[in-house]
Amino acid sequence: MPTFDTLYDAICYTLVGILLAVITMRVRRDLRAGSAQMIVLMLVGLLMLTTLYKFGDGLGDRSLAVIFREAVLMVLAIGFARILISFIFQALLRKADIPRILADVLFALVLLIYALYRLHDAGVNPTSLGLSAAAIGTAIAFSLKDAFANLWGGIAVQLDNTCRVGDWVRIENVIGQIVDIRWRYLSVATNSGETVIIPNSSLVQNRVFVLARRGDVRTSWRREIDFSVSYKTPPSRVIGAVQGALERAEILSVAATPAAAVLCKAFDENAIHYAVLYWLSDLRLDVQTDSQMRVHVHAALAREGMEIPLPHRVLIDGGSVPPPGASDEALAQRFATLGQIELFSPMTSDERRALASELNDCMYVRNDVISRRGEIADSLYVLAQGIVAIYGEAEGGHPRPRLATLEAPMYFGEMGLLTGQARTATVIAESDVLCYRLDKSGFDAILRARPELADGFAKVVAKRQAENDATLQAADADARARMAVSRASELVRRIRQFFEIK
Repeated sequence: MPTFDTLYDAICYTLVGILLAVITMRVRRDLRAGSAQMIVLMLVGLLMLTTLYKFGDGLGDRSLAVIFREAVLMVLAIGFARILISFIFQALLRKADIPRILADVLFALVLLIYALYRLHDAGVNPTSLGLSAAAIGTAIAFSLKDAFANLWGGIAVQLDNTCRVGDWVRIENVIGQIVDIRWRYLSVATNSGETVIIPNSSLVQNRVFVLARRGDVRTSWRREIDFSVSYKTPPSRVIGAVQGALERAEILSVAATPAAAVLCKAFDENAIHYAVLYWLSDLRLDVQTDSQMRVHVHAALAREGMEIPLPHRVLIDGGSVPPPGASDEALAQRFATLGQIELFSPMTSDERRALASELNDCMYVRNDVISRRGEIADSLYVLAQGIVAIYGEAEGGHPRPRLATLEAPMYFGEMGLLTGQARTATVIAESDVLCYRLDKSGFDAILRARPELADGFAKVVAKRQAENDATLQAADADARARMAVSRASELVRRIRQFFEIK
């Protein structure tokens, strides 16, 4: 039967355990459920011990009462040991990042020591059990050698910090994030929504690749995207075009440093092979980010007219060779788009048709930076398809302000074409975008042939600026008209100066 001293000790241990559990729950909110379960376990054990203390004399079999008492005391010991170890490792030493398995080993040792103490207290000499226990232990160890190998692997992995919960790893053909490390196995969650259970013994026997970590420092993960371009384009031009496009693109999950690099990999019988090396910051988005990089590479090659070679057969039938440049259908589409834009309204149909042949198709995809604030340029963009966003300059650590959203048909960058002025805003594609780029060289001949067009362009641009100017919006009609005329006159002067027209 439990004595009063035993019951008193049990009450003290239960009260101390509850106090430690409450402290742990306040420090670690994520451990509330487990701590609450241990409190309930200790209270149930204390209730059973109290019941045995009061009514145990009624049991006829004294051996049964002793077994029942020891079982209840073991329940109390388990609850108190779990609470105490959780308090030490999860509350007091929570910043030390101690491996979880070390706490589990200590818990097992505490229970073993408690069991030996209870045997000694009951008058049983533990050494008398040594020979039989050794024989039984040898048989168990032989039959459970794989389980012990997994146990040792789990201890080794956690104690030397080979892998940690949260690390991304590649083990054989499995790539994923470690979500749990147990005595027997390691759980790896893949991006395919699978959780792979890997025995700890395989971690010791096989190679484990820890991704996005260099020593104890977490880094990005380098990815490689392959593409090919025909021999028509020199490698230096391909590398420069794709490298520049990727530097301007704003793609989530792509680390800014180290910057993406474009390499020439190999020469094939049909094409030159290249690779984009970029660093992935969020490993959960590996496939999605690879896809975005390929989209931006394709758009960059399309803008520069670089061919991605495909197997094809050429049949020579004596027909005429297609003329270089844009097709009649493309020229008609350009001409129609120019006719819908107010900036080109001062031009005649023939002048717009001539201007259409000077345009260059530029394909962009979402998050491509079409032009950046502060860049020096002498071109204008005609937005033929898609949507772009206009952004100002970020100040004081705040995100850059969104100034406007343009939908096709529209134009932007006109000051660069007409006066050579640096870009005053950043333009970013919001969707797949088709722009026609008009350079100064393509516009020069038309403007020189009819210099009076400068007056018409200046009026349209001055009107557009007036609509966006808060100062003019606050003024009366006469003031707006005077300021618009003044701006138009200044623009005419700058246009003529830029194109050297007298």
